[in-house]
Amino acid sequence: MSEPTRSERFLRACRGEPVDRPPVWLMRQAGRYLPEYRAARAGVSFLEACRDVDRAVEISLQPLRLVGTEAVILFSDIFIPVLGMGVDLDFSPGPVIARPIRTLVDVEKLDVADPRGTVPYVFEILRRLRSELAAEQVPLLGFAGAPFTLAAYLVEGKGSKDFGALKRMMYREPALLHALLDRLTEMTVAYLNAQIEAGAQAVQLFDTWAGLLSAADYREWILPVHQTIARRLHRDAAPLILYVNGGAHVLDAMIEAGAEVLSLDWRVDFAEASRRIGKRAAVQGNLDPCALAAEPARIAAWVRELREAGRAARGHVLNLGHGCLPETPVEGVRAFTEAARSLQ
Repeated sequence: MSEPTRSERFLRACRGEPVDRPPVWLMRQAGRYLPEYRAARAGVSFLEACRDVDRAVEISLQPLRLVGTEAVILFSDIFIPVLGMGVDLDFSPGPVIARPIRTLVDVEKLDVADPRGTVPYVFEILRRLRSELAAEQVPLLGFAGAPFTLAAYLVEGKGSKDFGALKRMMYREPALLHALLDRLTEMTVAYLNAQIEAGAQAVQLFDTWAGLLSAADYREWILPVHQTIARRLHRDAAPLILYVNGGAHVLDAMIEAGAEVLSLDWRVDFAEASRRIGKRAAVQGNLDPCALAAEPARIAAWVRELREAGRAARGHVLNLGHGCLPETPVEGVRAFTEAARSLQ
């Protein structure tokens, strides 16, 4: 097989078409572990950096130039489109909601306007990145937070270990939570489709807190939302990657979501999951981010193991099982990408 471009390799792997080897990128690959990122962020808040087109383009491109990833993902945050809905929030450092959503009136105040008008800088960043990457044939990814994860923060008001306020709403006021999820689903579909229109060649849906639920509750509350989003996205133009953190117990339901790629965390037995998924989807993952602190030779061995484990699925994209941590050694990230690129 002749060597494909990076865009061809990535998109073929996502769609389960033959490739010479798995492509590689990392979740949260632009971040505090990079000194260059910290320099680019100096003097501005996180939200300001997300809104600054020049700065966000620079930050998005840093991992491509500095650590050898084979795809670029938009530098942004899952809460950026929520700002366009009229939610007052800040980061200190995690998201803090000024007025948590607790009533139907609160839900009805959420504005589901065209994101191209409410957060136009997101799509300008994507257009600029697509133009920058065209000559090098590097794939561009967009992303969004899944409605359940967004709802977890909007109801709780901030991060939590168990999101008790959200789960109380789920059990005591199910109609209210359904109304909130419906509104967030409308926003998410519009937001991701606008990203695809602006140049994203694949999009990832992050459901960081869906793993809090039992398998039965996941099927009731989350699977229908994922299926709706998958059905309404322009997936002929951009494949969908679905990530569920802590989702080992809901893998079978994840398969039913309809995404082209299932991104798995490090708690999942990757070989067994790949066999269960088989030809129904490609897989992405799933090295423990903390493993990047190991010696390069050990990281390279894990990459080879992941490659073998992923062969049973329809396709495979090498990645971590969660995002890069702030204390991640840069040399560990480079060892990971170099080992992936050296696969035969």
